[in-house]
Amino acid sequence: MSDNSYLPISSYAAIGNTRTAALVGLDGCIDWCCFPDLDSPSVFAAILDARKGGRWRVAPSGVRLGTQRYIPETNVLETRFEHDDATVTVTDFMPLEGSLVGVTSDPVDAAIYRLVKCERASATIEIDWSPRFDYARARTEIRQLAAGVFLASAGGESLVLNGVGGDVTITHDDYGPTLRARIDLAPGEQRALVMRYSDGAAAESHDDALHLLEETVEAWRAWVHTDERDDYDLFTGKWRDHIVRSSLVLKLLTHRHTGAMAAALTTSLPEHIGGVRNWDYRYTWLRDSAFTAQALFAVEHRTEALDFLSFVERVSASKTREGFALQIMYGLHGETELQEMTLDHLEGYRGSRPVRIGNAAAKQRQLDVYGELVNAAYELVRFGGSIEPDLWSFLTAVVNAACDVWREPGEGIWEIRGAPRHYTFGKVMAWVAMDRAIRLAEQYSLEAPIERWRHTRSAVRECILTEGYDASVGAFVQSFGSTELDASNLLIPIVEFLPFDDPRVQGTLDRTLERLTHNGVVYRYLNEDGLPGSEGAFGLCTFWLISALALAGRRDEALELFEGMVSRANHVGLYAEEFDPRTNEFLGNFPQAFSHIGLINSALYLAHAERPVPDKPAPVGSAAHRVETGHDSGGAQ
Repeated sequence: MSDNSYLPISSYAAIGNTRTAALVGLDGCIDWCCFPDLDSPSVFAAILDARKGGRWRVAPSGVRLGTQRYIPETNVLETRFEHDDATVTVTDFMPLEGSLVGVTSDPVDAAIYRLVKCERASATIEIDWSPRFDYARARTEIRQLAAGVFLASAGGESLVLNGVGGDVTITHDDYGPTLRARIDLAPGEQRALVMRYSDGAAAESHDDALHLLEETVEAWRAWVHTDERDDYDLFTGKWRDHIVRSSLVLKLLTHRHTGAMAAALTTSLPEHIGGVRNWDYRYTWLRDSAFTAQALFAVEHRTEALDFLSFVERVSASKTREGFALQIMYGLHGETELQEMTLDHLEGYRGSRPVRIGNAAAKQRQLDVYGELVNAAYELVRFGGSIEPDLWSFLTAVVNAACDVWREPGEGIWEIRGAPRHYTFGKVMAWVAMDRAIRLAEQYSLEAPIERWRHTRSAVRECILTEGYDASVGAFVQSFGSTELDASNLLIPIVEFLPFDDPRVQGTLDRTLERLTHNGVVYRYLNEDGLPGSEGAFGLCTFWLISALALAGRRDEALELFEGMVSRANHVGLYAEEFDPRTNEFLGNFPQAFSHIGLINSALYLAHAERPVPDKPAPVGSAAHRVETGHDSGGAQ
């Protein structure tokens, strides 16, 4: 399959219903969608195999690409096509109504609405509908149920398509059936196409569809303008539109029934075109959970932040009751078994094999997970949550375990699939586990072995300063005994292990700019990691550098990099995981929650560096927070 069969990753926008989501291309194709949940098997996966995966195309005849925009402050998408004298607009959404704030047990309508409107002149609309259930492994059948109503089914799953008219045919090839239709629309005429995850033929009137559109727009806008927000927030600044879009992406990736946030919408979009670095990101990582909460708090979505933190702590605690074994990630309903397998029948995006589902990294040992859990609890308390006795008992066990294992090697924050090593950042996060737990115990008079924690914290600190810093490099290094840089060490001052004016911190910033930063974006690392091929520069790491520079008093440098990142968003304000520094083309899974979390937090730190806000909790890593926590004189011992 040629590269021309695939759109660039940046050519997609996302729609969703806070339970699942879909990608819609500039060509009017839905090329990725899973039902009923984000981590369910796909029903459309053409983005991973243009021939076999299945898609749903709605576009005027003779037009290859359109333009896209979101209806402001929503996840409702408009794709606009210009052809001859006609303008055709396809409005795509998954229906929602009522309040979207927080976790709910209420069901959601598992459907996609595609409203087609023709203006100025007549146009012929082409529809190609080829569902392929279970990642295109199940044998799909399509049959007509009634006039304009068609059923696709396989393996006990069904999709019903309503609103099809005109000239309709069902063709078959080696990969399954495809419904093709041509509909002639006059100027001013509209048509509602509705696909529902169901086996029943429900009536779908155009007026009903317009009403649901209004309800959905109102639901998203009401969430954006939550009553939780006060008069001062990031929404009033120059980056407002990007921050609003990033917050909407985070909500789109948050499961309405659990509060879990998926790292991304997709699986196996490659970090290197044609390479093997293709992973499933439709799970919740504990990595950066505190920074995730900080981003949500920054845009005043406190309920979502507290729900997410509560999910992280609750699922981690519940899964360790029969034996203490922390995982670095969980399924969106708290699943621990995320068995990794390859889908060898799919060619992968632009030939990037293998396509993977599940994630074997769930069973890796990463020392940073101890610090992430305790730091998340610390943020939970800072913004109004509480430490209940059961949670404190679990956190105490987490910190005691960190005291036991901190000297051992691990796989590191980047889930490198090689021999375990003593990663510097993993040790730093073990220190964070003890540091934050000591603060919680002292502040709330909680029973804890504080003297052991203090003694171990000092030992960890001394080890990091001795083994994790290389004077010849002038920076903290990736692992003990290495001279390689790692962008995770940009977080050392942000988690308050050392102050920003420490020469070792400034050296780490300078070496990162010199060696890991290319064309304004930052690589995670550049050394060999046991996998063939290369990868792109990371959006999250670039935002880490921006945040660190802003807090280090180097705001002009930070602002230049931030403006560069803002310019790298795609046409609707979305980010993937990585970028090709030469072309700015997107790489990796998309849209990526961590990239949008990074944008919000960097905007927060830039704003704080310009003008701290009174009567608000100071962001972690800021001078005000360091004073508050006693880290203003070189870090806790």
